[in-house]
Amino acid sequence: MAEATRPQESVDQQALDESVTFTSELIRIDTTNRGDGDCRERPAAEYVAERLAAAGLEPTLLERTPGRTNVVARIPGTDPSADALLVHGHLDVVPAEAADWSVHPFSGEVRDGVVWGRGAIDMKNMDAMVLAVARAWARAGVRPRRDIVIAYTADEEASADDGSGFLADRHAELFDGCTEGISESGAFTFHGGPDMPLYPIAAGERGTAWLKLTAHGKAGHGSKVNTANAVSALAAAVSRIGEHEWPVRLTPTVRAALTEIAALHGIHADLDAPGFDVDELLGKLGPAADLVAPTVRNSSNPTMLEAGYKVNVIPGHATAFVDGRMVPGGEDEFHATLDRLTGPDVDWEFHHREVPLQAPVDSPTFAKLRAAIERFDPAGHVVPYCMSGGTDAKQFSRLGITGYGFSPLKLPVGFDYQALFHGVDERVPVEALHFGVRVLDHYLRTA
Repeated sequence: MAEATRPQESVDQQALDESVTFTSELIRIDTTNRGDGDCRERPAAEYVAERLAAAGLEPTLLERTPGRTNVVARIPGTDPSADALLVHGHLDVVPAEAADWSVHPFSGEVRDGVVWGRGAIDMKNMDAMVLAVARAWARAGVRPRRDIVIAYTADEEASADDGSGFLADRHAELFDGCTEGISESGAFTFHGGPDMPLYPIAAGERGTAWLKLTAHGKAGHGSKVNTANAVSALAAAVSRIGEHEWPVRLTPTVRAALTEIAALHGIHADLDAPGFDVDELLGKLGPAADLVAPTVRNSSNPTMLEAGYKVNVIPGHATAFVDGRMVPGGEDEFHATLDRLTGPDVDWEFHHREVPLQAPVDSPTFAKLRAAIERFDPAGHVVPYCMSGGTDAKQFSRLGITGYGFSPLKLPVGFDYQALFHGVDERVPVEALHFGVRVLDHYLRTA
């Protein structure tokens, strides 16, 4: 974009530089979350809190468990009658095996215009961009129209019990007035085909249904006939679950995604036509089908098996774990189907459960999110989509906050954003961070 036509913005060169510096330095703070409480976010929380305080804000640090620290700060808006907006990002990251990487995953190396390391995409980049925008506003004396509540959370990569769940359940007053929120996994460039840069904004999430299956049988000697073998019963149930073909269940968000992406391919998709075949349509959408395919139905993937302690001993019980996901409105079907697939010899329970979410795609908020992207990339096509997994938006929904996935990045052709989530050689281009800062600044000032 020519300088003369560049939209007015509050960010300066320092903000652009800080988005890179903060991303790199946050990556260097190892906040690996291995589950079962094995994580310490406090150093990263203190890092962002110190920089928020330097911008004149009053960050609050909160912990349910020592070392599992969250940070919340509020930027007052100019319109006290306006609803507040929550902007949240998590500080923890998933593990990384250094031997598999081209650079050390916690180096935060900046090389050839790219920031490398665990969290560069998920999601210390967004944490850094929001921090850079808040500090740019302080330097320029800018105030947004509505209150902006910034939350940096712990424990998103596990149960969120020490993070957004703790905040929503025990510190709801910090989010007074918040009706909507934005966070990760949306507004990134997804190249859906030649000259088809898409920017999918998340307006929904499938629900989390991590399951524990338990079969009880009769323990005995491995050489003897045993018709009450717990391992056999469990294996049969796991096989049924893994092979089950879930029926199509199109939510409003997914319907909108299919319709808009199909139109970009020159296809008029009548989703209500007799005999409509969603899988046939997906086959015509090229790479863009990957945005939608995981969310047209429920899913259940067996992931773990545990049984026995010696080869010649039939154990009295066996357990398995299944990663289940539920589309909005699909919870009852999921429950009934698992009852049928497990059968009378296997019990199942939720090991971890979070609700599916859905946000309106015809709302003024979605329109403003779309406009912010298109203002800085007029060639981009904004489309709604539903996340196959989940975010902290699930916990914040307990407070009546409608969540959208909006962490803007302009990415080059060939840059596989989704593959880098929890992947090897996670990285983010410097220019993508600069784009994100400008988009966030514009949207958050005008939201």
